[in-house]
Amino acid sequence: MENSAFIALGSNIGNRYDNITSAIKLLTGNPEIKLVNYSSVYETDPVGYEDQDLFLNMVIEIQTALSATELLELCLETELELGRKREIRWGPRTIDLDILTFNQENIETEKLTVPHPRMTERAFVMVPLVEIDPNHKIHGLEKPLNILLNELPDREGVRIWKRKNGEDVFAPIES
Repeated sequence: MENSAFIALGSNIGNRYDNITSAIKLLTGNPEIKLVNYSSVYETDPVGYEDQDLFLNMVIEIQTALSATELLELCLETELELGRKREIRWGPRTIDLDILTFNQENIETEKLTVPHPRMTERAFVMVPLVEIDPNHKIHGLEKPLNILLNELPDREGVRIWKRKNGEDVFAPIES
């Protein structure tokens, strides 16, 4: 599996935790995807459209034999399978899957932009991403992620909900 990607997951409708873990199971159920790493789960304030419930967010790192376009299609299929409806921009959702990075590629198509164009502006993405790989550099950006995160003003809207390590341990795929 020659490609590496980071994917952000978010949910604020229904059983948010089950939605996130179900999405991970569906993605990694594909033989072309291997889960490499994952962040803790964070509860976050909504951004953009604020009249909605709190989100659970996390980031996973995968290796895949899929192309970026094939991975996007799988993410969109997974969202649909879990009941995602696109009614309000930045509105409530059962699940949201965003490809943050794909290798160190810059991709701009009608359907996909990688690196994700707003990821470095969003603490709910940056906090879990930095947890996984604090020194990761995004192609085209001069600063590593941990420096960019420290420059974000809205980090207080991101709170640990279920830790990856320590008490209240989280594993995205329970055995």
